[in-house]
Amino acid sequence: MGQGSDTEYGLVDLEEAETPGDEWEEIDVSDTEADRIARKRDREFNQFQERIKDADQFKVEQSVFDDATFAALYKLVQDGYVEAFGGPLSTGKEANVYHALGDDREVAVKIYRINASNFRQMRDYLEGDPRFEGLGGKKKDVVLAWTKKELANLRRAKKAGVRVPEPIASERNVLVMEYIGNAEGRAKRLGEVHIENPETAYEVMREYMRRLYSAGLIHGDLSEYNVVFDEGQLVVIDLGQAVTVHHPNSRDFLERDCKNVASFFSRQGLETDPDDLLEFVTSPEPDPSRD
Repeated sequence: MGQGSDTEYGLVDLEEAETPGDEWEEIDVSDTEADRIARKRDREFNQFQERIKDADQFKVEQSVFDDATFAALYKLVQDGYVEAFGGPLSTGKEANVYHALGDDREVAVKIYRINASNFRQMRDYLEGDPRFEGLGGKKKDVVLAWTKKELANLRRAKKAGVRVPEPIASERNVLVMEYIGNAEGRAKRLGEVHIENPETAYEVMREYMRRLYSAGLIHGDLSEYNVVFDEGQLVVIDLGQAVTVHHPNSRDFLERDCKNVASFFSRQGLETDPDDLLEFVTSPEPDPSRD
């Protein structure tokens, strides 16, 4: 990360960004085309499912991918969003991310497990979000809502002028987005690189947090592990848990984000204060989390 002092780390010009306001779309978690494909189980789908199950990168996942997950992948291939699957980029308790080839570009395919082990933690982030009012207690519905939530959060962050992976498509519990990386592999997380100009990086992070907040979003898990460095840009990732400023725990999440970010840059030699960062993020607009 050897950039000069004039580097802006890809800060998006606010004049080019749309200000989305604070309206919220409803999230539909009813059955999708993938569910219908899984129920029908025609010959072409069965052949596709067998090919995927035989692929080395998916063999370990056979026990956790249900028929509808395979159907979601099948539908995304049919629609042209995915042409070929590569190897895993990351594996976690709630989701795996795979490298894939999309329509003339590389993409990342994030597959959320329906039997996610942190199901209750997911509910903590969803409950109180006005987009998910009335969401039932079914584990499947919670995971589907979480997937759509990440897609919506990425779109909102991008409109607010925050550099995030471009959201491309979603189907059931599968999300397709821009691949952040190069031929050598995925982009390195901020905690994995040497920052030669931490002052500018911190300024970009502060501005990104303020832009998210102005757009009505709080990341909720922001740290050096959820920001990557890619070709001179800071890119915020993993927005699945991001909540609206009206979430009952939004203030706690924001304060935690400020502590994490201030602590990281303090370790880079800067004088930082989480309270000052909090004041910056929530100013100059009135603080909506206090309404």
